[in-house]
Amino acid sequence: MTRRIAVLGAGGKMGFRITRKLKNAGYDLRAVEIAETGRARLADAGILPMDTAEGVKDAEAIVFALPDNIIGQVARELSPQIGPGVMFLILDAAAPYADDLPKDRPDLTYFVGHPCHPPIFSTTTTGAQRTDYHGGVAPQSIVCALMQGPEEHYAVGAEICEAMWSPIIKTHRVTVEQLAILEPGLSEMVAMAFVDTMVEAVDECARLGVPREAAFDFLIGHLNVEIAMWFGFSPKVPSDAALRLMRFAKSKVVNEKWRDALQPKLVREAAELIVFGKGQ
Repeated sequence: MTRRIAVLGAGGKMGFRITRKLKNAGYDLRAVEIAETGRARLADAGILPMDTAEGVKDAEAIVFALPDNIIGQVARELSPQIGPGVMFLILDAAAPYADDLPKDRPDLTYFVGHPCHPPIFSTTTTGAQRTDYHGGVAPQSIVCALMQGPEEHYAVGAEICEAMWSPIIKTHRVTVEQLAILEPGLSEMVAMAFVDTMVEAVDECARLGVPREAAFDFLIGHLNVEIAMWFGFSPKVPSDAALRLMRFAKSKVVNEKWRDALQPKLVREAAELIVFGKGQ
């Protein structure tokens, strides 16, 4: 049976990608978009844009391709129009983990999914896949969580997510809290912070007189080697001197409390900051 799926924000940057994927996968798609630019983008792709009431009517699953800070508001506005058993599929853990979904609808299913994005080290060889950093052309893994609803709905939500973000390497099942630890915790509060610091370090090298292009090439090449060694893609064979220097340098450049960024209490504060604009 073809599932009836509504995508809210179907003509947006993220929504358009997943809408096309769902259409190509053969779902009974309702592309909900209110912005004129988004509606034009859908129409140009041969996808009929719908208004909200028309799109969500009789939908079995509603995908929220919307900014985190309006997901709760939209979900509460839709709630009176939605019958029992419908799945709200959220594409990020922030709003669910910040407890911003309708609390008076235990008869709805809340499902959360998020892409891992294509891995740095891959057997992919085609040019288009090598330059696909977000996913959708290159294979990627995804993470999925059933927040509330019958256990059999996990397979339904995972199937939809696999279609939205295909081609898929692996689908990992996690809890909503674990997904929040991964994002915003691991991906933004840890990894993005370190990456931003590395960009600043390249700029600092340039300020000290090193040609910026040389600093960039040097860093990117060494990252390739070091990520491969530390994550097990090649033998871990740094010199003893390099390891001693690493331990010395970590005391200078890494806050010893960095692990706090992955603790549920701080992750919840981060989710509330994303959704409500409040927190540390």
